[in-house]
Amino acid sequence: MSELAESILRAHREATARGEDGYIDPETGFFVMTAEFLRARAECCGSGCRHCPYSEEEQRAAGRPM
Repeated sequence: MSELAESILRAHREATARGEDGYIDPETGFFVMTAEFLRARAECCGSGCRHCPYSEEEQRAAGRPM
């Protein structure tokens, strides 16, 4: 696993442990939502979120091009 991938997973784990909705991406500086926050929304938005907890079928139904 690359250093970047490890830092992303670490940031996600830490945000989740603190009960935060997301974290700042270590490479881009963008806000990234956690899987727990996305799951709490109760449906997929179809945007291709990094930590999307929904199946490919649900993502396609929400309009995400696969």
